[in-house]
Amino acid sequence: MQAIGARRLARVLKNPSRTVFSSAERVNSSQLEELAIGNVCEFSSSLPQRRRFHPSALFSGNIHGGSLRVELNHQKDEMQMQIPSTSMAMQIRLFASEARATEKDSAGETVREVYDKLLNCVTEKRTAPPNAWLWSLIAKCSTHEDIKLLFDILQKLRTFRLANLRISDDFNSALCREVTKACIRAGAIDYGKKTLWKHNLYGLPPDIGSAHHLLLHAKQHNDVKLMVEVMTLVKKNDLPLQPGTADIVFSICYSADRWDLISKHGRRFVKSGVKLRQTSFDLWMEFAAKKGDVESLWKIEKWRSEAMKQHSVSTGFSCAKGFLLEHKPENAAAVIQVLGQTLPDARRPSIVVELQKLASEWPLEVIKHQKEENKRAITVALQNNIAKLINALSSLGIEANVTMRDYTGEEAVLS
Repeated sequence: MQAIGARRLARVLKNPSRTVFSSAERVNSSQLEELAIGNVCEFSSSLPQRRRFHPSALFSGNIHGGSLRVELNHQKDEMQMQIPSTSMAMQIRLFASEARATEKDSAGETVREVYDKLLNCVTEKRTAPPNAWLWSLIAKCSTHEDIKLLFDILQKLRTFRLANLRISDDFNSALCREVTKACIRAGAIDYGKKTLWKHNLYGLPPDIGSAHHLLLHAKQHNDVKLMVEVMTLVKKNDLPLQPGTADIVFSICYSADRWDLISKHGRRFVKSGVKLRQTSFDLWMEFAAKKGDVESLWKIEKWRSEAMKQHSVSTGFSCAKGFLLEHKPENAAAVIQVLGQTLPDARRPSIVVELQKLASEWPLEVIKHQKEENKRAITVALQNNIAKLINALSSLGIEANVTMRDYTGEEAVLS
């Protein structure tokens, strides 16, 4: 046991760095959203561009000298032709004028009016409508009925693309994400979850960015049930998990005090090879320390040490709490000492803040999660070990002016 404890302390203390971050700097909700959605955009930009349903998407070209080389692919036949670059410039101006005109025309229209225009194109005129009309329809959706019209026209457009243009590809991922955002805005979460289906009738490619939008909605409303449903759909439809996904899921589980869910999904992220961010490890290890689950804490610490070289203040103090739970206050003091040495002077007050939380707030969290018959014994042990920690820090020359709260006499806490 002593050998195991020595190895564990060595791993916790290895590779100290000056880039230790305070738990007070943990990413907030808006930053989480930027990180999650930014991750998705970076991921989707590496994918091949999908063709759009507008006829202009049937060809692509590159300018060579004074002319434009255009390749037209239809089934397996390929035709090449030369078009003067001045002609192409004129076409670009015409298309740009058309796009601006269609956007201007649909600016004051209702969802029903834009829907009717799209429907008339694909059912009566049998022509591909301008892309701007579909994007306008998505932007205008604000009610559940609007979303029903949107999904109806998406299904008809997909059928038209396949039957008339011989395009079997889905719409692009950016459009899918905008559809998901429209569903959330309109309160049509049932339709939003359909955007994650691998095989659907609407031509919407399932995208992890759409899942992030739904997860962020679940986080905003503390909706654990929706989070579970979205993560089930992510797994069922083989969507790639990302570090931003873990940030959102861990935040929801932590706020809802669902240790079972954070443990389940945490193992899933690790098994899938997702490179978890420091913020995810902060929450996960802090939750384990709050639960008093030492076995899980050291397992998470092992994964953290394999993923990154330095501790944040939060993960460092979580390890210190783990040693206190194992009745090793000297090891806890050694961890805090290393954190104090690696932090710049301007940020050392965060050590005192976390130390005060450890002495006055953390014991209460641990006691709340214990079985009734174990509460008093754990309370006494924590009080003694924290007192020894303070003395050990003082002997190491670390100022530890903290106020300890005596929980042993509080029956309300122990009952």
